Amino acid sequence: MKRTEPLEIYQPTSVNEACRIIKQSGPGGHFLAGGTDLIIAIKEKGWVPRYVVDLKRIPSLSEILTNSDGSLVLGALTTMREIEISPLIRDRYPFLAQSAAEVGSIQIRHRATIGGNMANATPSADVAPALIALDAKAKISGENSERIVALEKFFVGPGKTLMKPDEILTALIIPPHPATLRGEYIKFSPREMMDLAYVGVAVALAMDERKKVKHVRIALGAVAPIPMRARKAEAIVLDQILSEEIAEQAGGEAAKECSPISDVRSSADYRREMVRVNTKRALLNAASEHWRPTSWVERRDRRY
Repeated sequence: MKRTEPLEIYQPTSVNEACRIIKQSGPGGHFLAGGTDLIIAIKEKGWVPRYVVDLKRIPSLSEILTNSDGSLVLGALTTMREIEISPLIRDRYPFLAQSAAEVGSIQIRHRATIGGNMANATPSADVAPALIALDAKAKISGENSERIVALEKFFVGPGKTLMKPDEILTALIIPPHPATLRGEYIKFSPREMMDLAYVGVAVALAMDERKKVKHVRIALGAVAPIPMRARKAEAIVLDQILSEEIAEQAGGEAAKECSPISDVRSSADYRREMVRVNTKRALLNAASEHWRPTSWVERRDRRY
């Protein structure tokens, strides 16, 4: 493990100040949120930053709140542990809380932030598919500027986002959804704990009184250069009563839509098969008449 080189550390107290530091200090800087990815990059991957801008003293970045229109705002410094145990999130979007519970160890979840995780743009990020299935938007702030983009368009490649060097991801915004919305996140990995997803599948759907699907999102992780929507699979399910046959067709279509790679962890063919199987399973779990928000342990046990 490499020792860190001497570097400058700035601790701004506002977003404008943080962006101004990056703009004035020039290349070689990095924003620090939770630090779980940054420390590994410095100590094990040989990355040498010239300076670091620590965001943890900016109070507005650590909030979970509900807007008057019913949308949910997750400040970028909200930790995975806070998302995992938040009564508000567990009540409204339990599968988002469960996806956060899949991230690393409990020690990591107490440090890792949702903003840092999204800005790091790892294709296998557990929370990204759940957020995309919820139509989440990314709030991006610069010095005296602000823009909001759909999260699925925020990612442009492995480790790459559409943010400029002097911009900060300040919040994730989940728009209002009907109270009937249900969801499911299934992570496939060979180890029970602390492993990257070989495949991640998130489903969000709402049905009418006849059990016909009137809203559906299917999002995939670890099977493309960026987390992605499976739109053709969604089209198979929309306006249908979700039978096992329909779920099977949707799973097959999702497997065709993704573009996994073969690496040391899994072959591309195996990942496609797991997309097929787990998309079907996630859809049926979410649509089941016995569906209810369940504990993390119960959800893990029923994955297989």
